[in-house]
Amino acid sequence: MSVMQSTASIAKRGLVMVITGNGKGKTTSFFGQALRAIGQGYKVCVIQFMKGRKYGEVIAAEKYLPDLQIYQFGLDSFVMRNNPAPVDVEMARQGLEKAKEIIAGGKFDMVILDEINVAVDFKLIPEEDVLEMIKNKPAELDLLLSGRYASDKLREIADLVSEVTEIKHHYNAGIKDRAGIEY
Repeated sequence: MSVMQSTASIAKRGLVMVITGNGKGKTTSFFGQALRAIGQGYKVCVIQFMKGRKYGEVIAAEKYLPDLQIYQFGLDSFVMRNNPAPVDVEMARQGLEKAKEIIAGGKFDMVILDEINVAVDFKLIPEEDVLEMIKNKPAELDLLLSGRYASDKLREIADLVSEVTEIKHHYNAGIKDRAGIEY
């Protein structure tokens, strides 16, 4: 095999990318990645865990990016970390099943699993199921996983891990959240 052939096959290999940490911007970053990918002709699907609200990125996608598929599995409320409601567990399970279906279906070039790291950390879905799904993904699929609390095992198997760290946040100065900034 020539060096060019070897390089080409590596370039086609789908990546597993993780963005984690306690700072603001993880979802925003991956929606930027989705926009970049769509601009290059990728078919992109976003599956959001623990989110049921129409955030600005969802509204914009519905309005301007009809080919971007977004599925939400969550309520418009916070999930209690140590005492999640049965409906939160069920919705996360449904999200995981949808993710498996989408990933196995082969219709998308990139799949973003938004807040899946939190769903695992809150024990809404088993980490082993997520790791198995990653191992079984099509070789050419780019799979992006976001949310705080990415586990050591997930960090180990990922091709790229970025951590967003809060240095300063306007909430701490009493500034309320705003449409277009936080949602």
